[in-house]
Amino acid sequence: MTPLRTDWTRAEIADIYNSPVLDLVYRAATVHRQHHDPQEVQVCTLLSVKTGGCPEDCAYCPQAARYHTDVKVQKLMEVDEVLTAAQRAKDTGSTRFCMGAAWREVRDNRDFDKVLDMVQGVNEMGLEVCCTLGMLTEQQAQKLKDAGLYAYNHNLDTSEEFYGDIISTRTYDDRLDTLGHARKAGISVCSGGIIGMGETDTDRIGMLHTLATLPQHPESVPVNALVPVEGTPLEDQPRVSVWEMIRMIATARIIMPKAMVRLSAGRVRMNTEEQALCFLAGANSIFAGDKLLTTPNPSEDTDTQLFQTLNIRPRKAFKDQSQPAVTFEQIPMAV
Repeated sequence: MTPLRTDWTRAEIADIYNSPVLDLVYRAATVHRQHHDPQEVQVCTLLSVKTGGCPEDCAYCPQAARYHTDVKVQKLMEVDEVLTAAQRAKDTGSTRFCMGAAWREVRDNRDFDKVLDMVQGVNEMGLEVCCTLGMLTEQQAQKLKDAGLYAYNHNLDTSEEFYGDIISTRTYDDRLDTLGHARKAGISVCSGGIIGMGETDTDRIGMLHTLATLPQHPESVPVNALVPVEGTPLEDQPRVSVWEMIRMIATARIIMPKAMVRLSAGRVRMNTEEQALCFLAGANSIFAGDKLLTTPNPSEDTDTQLFQTLNIRPRKAFKDQSQPAVTFEQIPMAV
């Protein structure tokens, strides 16, 4: 059984990442089978509950207010709309439901109150409920936990060295602080990044090193391929090859063996064979549904066929974990 380590060096990770690709996939597949059922894939649904108008300048994101994209600004959805979408996701096989809001940070106002109600309602459906809402304080993380939040997503995006080339409106330490606040509240951490933004292999290795040397590995590590969007600074970036995705997935699997490694954005451009290689390399989680926040994703029918072809099945909710107990009591806040 591959031991869990949080003392990886960059040189060790680089040696793994740069190893011959077939050797790398074989090693990752071996580690994967030591810690996971290779026939199980976690199916997640991601819903944008508040779209567009974000004040940040993330170069990849069509929701940034400063870029001219086709994304239309929409206010926070109503609780009943979100719960209807969550039930639909559950009915179609998802076991984790993630809600994303285009905020720089959470604010203690009525919108946050509504999100807490959403979290509680989705938890009561028996789904693993996840949020990605921007930066969090310790107190806000605890409120989300009390409402029944299972996981919090806050991606590092890239290495600390390349980060300033992509984002200037928050720091790398801001991101690490939010992960720490979620962890302190007892919330499962979901954190990964994006490749194809112009970074080097060294940057990719650096991001993986940061994740693998946190005091505790993230329970979920999304690996995203950039989906270039017209109107953003990265609109002309070339497509990431499947072999680059495989190297990232396999390396993440080897150095963080118990994590769910999620094949995330960019999957819509992959055929069945390419996705199968990613699963062989250690990916065991996907997003279902025709949209990831604002970017395209394979259709439900396409994924059903994928699962049938590869003879894989959805992972059950809360496998080996306990469903969060709700200790939340709504107290109205000031606007």
